[in-house]
Amino acid sequence: MEGSGVDQQDKYRSHIYGDGEKNTQWRSGAPPNYDTVNKLFEQGRTKIWPAGSLEERVQNLLKTYEMEISHKANREDFKSIDPNKFTLIQNGKEPLTIDDIKKRGGIYNVDLHSSLPEEFQIYKPAEETAESSHRIFTTTFPRGFAIEVLEVYSGPPVIVYKFRHWSYMEGPFKGYAPTGELVQFFGIAIFTVDEQMRIVKVEFFYDPAELLGGLTKGAKIENYSGNDATTSSCPILRNTML
Repeated sequence: MEGSGVDQQDKYRSHIYGDGEKNTQWRSGAPPNYDTVNKLFEQGRTKIWPAGSLEERVQNLLKTYEMEISHKANREDFKSIDPNKFTLIQNGKEPLTIDDIKKRGGIYNVDLHSSLPEEFQIYKPAEETAESSHRIFTTTFPRGFAIEVLEVYSGPPVIVYKFRHWSYMEGPFKGYAPTGELVQFFGIAIFTVDEQMRIVKVEFFYDPAELLGGLTKGAKIENYSGNDATTSSCPILRNTML
């Protein structure tokens, strides 16, 4: 499901195709394809922002940032982020650099980090790699995990906005059967950007339990083996999520 080509474009993300990306190193060996999750986004979004509006620009920056940090192998290829200054803060915890995110096993492990004792954690980031976490969530959400900006409260250089993340649980998750139901959560984020609109700091505030609660409504799967990834739908290898 990946593709490349000079004439290809993504409607909501920059810096995937074209001459500026001809030397980019992708984790999967080719640019990601977002057709499936773009369809989910268009079917389920609650806001359609005017072309060129601040809201549309922030939404596209968010999608581009998540694409680059998930799929580009080299920090030198990032264009929506200043890789030398960038820090990520989740729910007021310690700032993380790009290298810190890589050491923790990728963005999903950072997003779902919990202060609960490990024996009480449904999803255990310490046991997952970037590859295994992507396999888990693309199995749970085969159509991807769409994101939209609901409101922008302030403009650059400090952009504060509200977001919504959603999909349908159409695959198993950590021993829980799929429900087919809508799973979503809401949060507040802050982008601090430079004069080129590159992100130098991002802060996210949300409740991970809002997501995990929706993923554990289904019946427990008997004889669960601990491996939800029944297909090779990893966004690094085949598809994309955000």
